[in-house]
Amino acid sequence: MIEYWESRFKNEGAMWKFDPSDSAINAMEFFKYEKINEILIPGFGYGRNAKLFIDNGFKVTGIEISGSAIDLARTNGIQCTIHHGSVTSMPFDNKQYEGIFCFALIHLLNKRERRKFLKSCFNQLKQEGAMVLTVASKQTALYGSGKYISRDRYEIAKGLEVYFYDSESVLNEFSDFEMIDCRTIEEPVKFMKGEEPVKLKFVVCKKSKTAIPFSR
Repeated sequence: MIEYWESRFKNEGAMWKFDPSDSAINAMEFFKYEKINEILIPGFGYGRNAKLFIDNGFKVTGIEISGSAIDLARTNGIQCTIHHGSVTSMPFDNKQYEGIFCFALIHLLNKRERRKFLKSCFNQLKQEGAMVLTVASKQTALYGSGKYISRDRYEIAKGLEVYFYDSESVLNEFSDFEMIDCRTIEEPVKFMKGEEPVKLKFVVCKKSKTAIPFSR
């Protein structure tokens, strides 16, 4: 996956342009309602979603696997802390955050990696903190395309494997992390004129006061 993303960011640059996703806009409004001001963004990319939060007064820390994406973020004026590495190597610091926003990343991991990633995120949430994650839905047009890897997981491009969720698999994967909401959304593809929206699951988890940290 490192090679895949490094190659894409190096060759294609700001491939999704600079408009933030609707999911980021919705997450920002939720975080504001929850009075959350400091967030972690795993899968930072070149910062198109992070910039929305920064411009609205949030303190942001990122994690990004591609050095070229980080360079692009810096070129475009984003100066927050960005840890260079894979989310599967979390944690990169000893901090706990009020919120975590993760857009269209977890479905790129295998089952063991997804579990480890969610544990790491939950452990880095403060008590009563919240995390918002979007994941690929089985209702999207890409489901079932490409090379079959395992149940609901397909290689849709060389080096890019995607796991697609339905309501049952969301419940199975996120229930241990105090999920409070899950809905299917249509995410506009803003950088491609006339493209159909992508269907995602918008998942919200909130850490209770009594939550016990997961073992590593």
